[in-house]
Amino acid sequence: GDRKTRRRRCVKPDQARHKRKHNIKFTSGAPMVLVELKLHASKLPNVAGAFKGTSDPFAVVTLVSIDQNSDPIVLGKTEVLKNSLDPRWAKAFIFDYELGTSTHLAVSIYDEVPGGKNISMGSAMFELGSVLGKKGNTQAKKLKNGGTLFAHVEKSEGSGTLRLQLRGIKLNNTGVPGINVLTKSDPFYEILKKTTGVKGVAWGTVYRSKPVFQDLSPTWGDAVLNLSSLCSGDQERPIKISVYDYKKTGHHVFMGSFETSVNGLLASKSLGGDINSSDVQSAFQLRKQDKSTGQIVVLRADIKGVDDGLSGKMAAASLDGASETRADPALAQTASAPVIPASSAPPAATSTPAPFVPAATAPAAPFVPAATAPPAAFVPSPAQPTFVDYISGGCELHLCVAIDFTGSNGDPRKPGTLHHFSRGGSLNDYEKAITAIGEILAKYDSDQKFPVWGFGAKYGGVVRHCFQCGPTSEANGVNGIIEAYRAVFRTGLIMSGPTVFTEVIQLAAANARRAQEEASAKGQQAYTILLILTDGSVSDVNAAATSLNSASDAPLSVVIVGIGTADFSAMRFLDDFDSKRDIANFIEFNAHNHSKESLTAATLDEIPAQLVGYFTGKGIVPLPPVQRGDDDIEIEPFNPEQEIDLALDFEDDEIVVGGGGAFVPPSVY
Repeated sequence: GDRKTRRRRCVKPDQARHKRKHNIKFTSGAPMVLVELKLHASKLPNVAGAFKGTSDPFAVVTLVSIDQNSDPIVLGKTEVLKNSLDPRWAKAFIFDYELGTSTHLAVSIYDEVPGGKNISMGSAMFELGSVLGKKGNTQAKKLKNGGTLFAHVEKSEGSGTLRLQLRGIKLNNTGVPGINVLTKSDPFYEILKKTTGVKGVAWGTVYRSKPVFQDLSPTWGDAVLNLSSLCSGDQERPIKISVYDYKKTGHHVFMGSFETSVNGLLASKSLGGDINSSDVQSAFQLRKQDKSTGQIVVLRADIKGVDDGLSGKMAAASLDGASETRADPALAQTASAPVIPASSAPPAATSTPAPFVPAATAPAAPFVPAATAPPAAFVPSPAQPTFVDYISGGCELHLCVAIDFTGSNGDPRKPGTLHHFSRGGSLNDYEKAITAIGEILAKYDSDQKFPVWGFGAKYGGVVRHCFQCGPTSEANGVNGIIEAYRAVFRTGLIMSGPTVFTEVIQLAAANARRAQEEASAKGQQAYTILLILTDGSVSDVNAAATSLNSASDAPLSVVIVGIGTADFSAMRFLDDFDSKRDIANFIEFNAHNHSKESLTAATLDEIPAQLVGYFTGKGIVPLPPVQRGDDDIEIEPFNPEQEIDLALDFEDDEIVVGGGGAFVPPSVY
């Protein structure tokens, strides 16, 4: 396209680095969550060329649309890591994600060539829901020419930014004493965030400064850090600052470290921020092997954009009793101190005539007003856990499927009926719903074992309202669900009626309770989703409502998908039924048969809130995020069908997607 058109597909890397998040707009109405993406790679190919050392990799992240008319959006680039084939980039990409919506991110890795054309080192495509569904929220993919790329997604918490500037004071030189006495270290620092998971404490790099060359008292440039990435919004959360001597080989030499917090940095800021100040009373001691190796002074530490919930509370407190007393001007300078209203003074004496007092009566005691209790200081309530919190903690989602085999579906041997199998290989609506919903929910089920049941068919002259589909009690994977469904028509059933699914609800609830009990005994969590596929209204809506109400205390959600064109008003009643806990969600398939993404988004519209509602109602908090080392992660082989060439151009300080707009074809049934 022309220059003007192409400019709409680019972003300045520096701008992307300092934005809090990218607002990626969707329209389905599914739950939104703010997430952050971090990347690292291992064993990348060295593309620097003969006698040119080792590659200097950086990564570019691009949002690729499923709409052919939408241009890719470059979200930004990581920092460049010199001479490294195993880069762990500190840069985090923060953006909104809509659960159930296909969000494809292309990650392109390049070897930086200053003044020349950057050299491609490989690329991979990640679908955000698939990454979230992996244990530890981490997915790994082999690259075409060698190496592995790891993508990790976690919920982004907190708001605001920290603008920070540090200075080193008399850092120890890392050179050998007596050798190269004229050479000084080239210090840079990293900030690491402390996390605690099932494997214990871990430190992850969230920021890496540029080195200051030949200086043992370096003044580093300003850093603007998202508090969500730095401390998950908790300004008391431990962070670590480590200083290294930069080496071109990438084997940087450790110079020392110290632990603090964001509040610790704020409290240690030098008075006046004088860059030449020699006052180091508030400096941090840099230590290596319990020995002091210099000091670090905070020249600047400013917080902006933090939503602490205090403003409205304090405004309300200042209005209470405003006509009673005037604030002491001295207190106005201490914004953080809680405002305590003065006690009410005794009522002033009046000039009314004194009443008659008998001689034997003691004078009345003066009125002493009761002490006014000061209001308690505002304590922010803990943040409500989210679906992503529970999934990140390893909560397993168990899917079970129930399929309607009543006679109203029509003779499956006749084209146009709901259970008809096309010889051309196209899927019927039951199969379309199974594949679309099964694929999105199966991402969160590690064993890929799914019970499949049927209802509404006769066996031996008896109508069965819950029977096993397929030769085994559980199907293996989504394809196994399809196979189990098709196998039913080879068992000699007679499609009958009525439409009753109370038994499958009861069985699913029992399975859900047992799964959570077994998981809890192992220190884990489990939640079950029952997918009911039916062509018509339930025969006894009151019995179905009673079953849902009885199952509402189980860790269970029930998704009812209406297949065909019947009257589904009774199903909508069940969706709106006021049970002890809302567990039902009705979806009419024909309203979403144009798009798998639309159907899956509608499916996930209520499940996250229902899952959170169950666990919080039982006082069950999310488990710590699952931690997995690279060796514990299954690496997916290179898939040429997922390869996409974005033809990125690096022009001045912009990244431009060249050529025609790349897109990911939307999923079809």
